[in-house]
Amino acid sequence: MKNDEMQSIAHFIYEAGILSKTPRSGLWFLGTGSQSVAEHLLRTTYIAYALCYLTPKADRAKAIYMSLFHDFGEGRTSDLNYVHQRYGRLAESQAFKDIAMEIPFGKEMGEFYAEEQAKKTLEAKLVKDADGLEWLATLREEELKGNTKARAWQKSAFQRLKTKEGKSVGKYLLSTHPDSWWFDEKDRWFVSRDPKLARKKKRGMKTAAMKNKKV
Repeated sequence: MKNDEMQSIAHFIYEAGILSKTPRSGLWFLGTGSQSVAEHLLRTTYIAYALCYLTPKADRAKAIYMSLFHDFGEGRTSDLNYVHQRYGRLAESQAFKDIAMEIPFGKEMGEFYAEEQAKKTLEAKLVKDADGLEWLATLREEELKGNTKARAWQKSAFQRLKTKEGKSVGKYLLSTHPDSWWFDEKDRWFVSRDPKLARKKKRGMKTAAMKNKKV
């Protein structure tokens, strides 16, 4: 590797760090909650991975790459919410092109970004829904903290989902408590902290997982 290529990679790494300091601005209008672009990108990528599991013919690796990069340019342009977008969009695509020109693997990044923006391939559609599902999950979390606006916003967020898999996951997100993956008010362990009950709970979870796998 040449020195200038190594330098550009160092710049890329530091620029990626800016995403953790760049806020998602939609939450300003929601009135509660906070989230960085980096946090959004990470959970969107996990969701895209899950949607690809539900869509075996999808290229999982491509979907993951597109998810990781789809908002990368916001480190330079900031995030625009729907109110801002009524009055214009910052040059996020141009920002991404500038980033790609500065790094040795920029061509590959640019191809993933262009495909995701076009929203024509199966993977791009799944990534778009993953993006929407991440927002839907955020709204559900804020709703259960007491934000009544969040519930109203969920309807339009759900209607933007396009794929069958995305809509199916969206329905479960809206009917599932965000804490249910770890908290069960009927579980006596939370009162007694009895190790025997903890083990029993784990066995029950394992059995349920095995049943789901058979299905």
